[in-house]
Amino acid sequence: MLPCNDPDRIQVAFDDHRLVANAGLILPVTMAHRLGLCELVDNHVDLGDAPGRANPGDKLLTLVASALAGGDCIDDADALRAGGTEQVLGCVVKAPSTLGTFLRSFRWGHVRQLDRVSREVLARAWAVGAGPGDDPLTIDLDSTVCETYGLAKEGAQRHNYAGQRGYHPLFAVAAGTGDVLMARLRQGRANTARGAAHFLRETVSRVRYAGATGQLTVRADRGFYNHAIVAACRKAKVRFSITVRQHPRLRNIIEAIPETDWTPISYWMEGAADVAETTYVPFQHEPDAVTVRLIVRRVKPTPGSQLALFANYSYHAFITDREGDTLDLEADHRRHAEIENAIRDPASSAAQALKYGVGLNHLPSGRFPANAAWLAVQVMAHNLARWTARIGLREPVATTKTLRRRFFSLAGRLAHKARCLTLHLPRGWPWQNQFSSALARLRALPLPS
Repeated sequence: MLPCNDPDRIQVAFDDHRLVANAGLILPVTMAHRLGLCELVDNHVDLGDAPGRANPGDKLLTLVASALAGGDCIDDADALRAGGTEQVLGCVVKAPSTLGTFLRSFRWGHVRQLDRVSREVLARAWAVGAGPGDDPLTIDLDSTVCETYGLAKEGAQRHNYAGQRGYHPLFAVAAGTGDVLMARLRQGRANTARGAAHFLRETVSRVRYAGATGQLTVRADRGFYNHAIVAACRKAKVRFSITVRQHPRLRNIIEAIPETDWTPISYWMEGAADVAETTYVPFQHEPDAVTVRLIVRRVKPTPGSQLALFANYSYHAFITDREGDTLDLEADHRRHAEIENAIRDPASSAAQALKYGVGLNHLPSGRFPANAAWLAVQVMAHNLARWTARIGLREPVATTKTLRRRFFSLAGRLAHKARCLTLHLPRGWPWQNQFSSALARLRALPLPS
């Protein structure tokens, strides 16, 4: 006799139109509704006579919801068409074939229309409590390689500096919150700093438009060490903290720093790291060259390593026009490394959050503008997750994976009674109180006028 809990005794039938596999998507979808995302897309995205021109708002919201549910390709959106999911999302869920046609209808000008949408959404989200207001804001500037494997993807056919095929997008991320302020797809062979000065100017304009009135600071690694970026910062009255490329003249300046100027800093190996500062004139051949602070961290090589055979220290230097204590500025500059995690997971840094939190690990089309639109969709999904956590759940450090496991992927069942629609969720769910409180907070946000 089979035991009563034997799973072989359970009959399986796909026959309930009321079930919702990702019922928790009601949280970020409510956030999107309060920001007027669907209406913004309908008003600003005009694909002309392209086959995918109709109902762009529904199509984009379908892609965003799929990304939040864990979909990393167009076909994964088909899961949202099952059961009663469409009623929870509040939009007409489109088929993958329709979504593919929609993305392939984009040209570069249409991608810029999506930039206008994301600019407006950012301003609305910050206006209802997600923004920095009058507080200082640090913008982390970075790029990442999105590797591809097909040989026919526009802009990714040739190998880049790392010997990979792929794309090389730019990102501007708000430090601490993981909000992606702006993103732009570039060809894989693009130099790290290509177009970065214009990108930075547009980012600064965007955050000022969104309501950030405090002091802005840009942090970047040595790939962005060039005159155009520093000049853009100075013109926009934005402070900068940029890692320098080392060369013999700079190395001589660093080694000339008196030994008494070096101050020990906390490090994993006691006594292995110090910091000091001096003055330096970067880009001295430029007519607007000025003297800035050069802050240097020196680190002793690990005993027994190959580097220890040839050098007493390795040096890590950056230029800055910021005011403040040397130790504090050096520690803050090192925190720029957090952006590698927003590209990994939004709560900690931006490219890996986008790659592994939503669907940037896969660029689905052979057409460059379609992939640029896909990037814009992933950024919107990423930011909706951030704002849902910060405003609704009041958990600003929650990763997308955590949000999906605890809230977004929650199963439910829709029921009609007395002309009311009720979403029934599992009894005893460990995070039900947080879910209910978050939904109430999000529903209390004002609708856009």
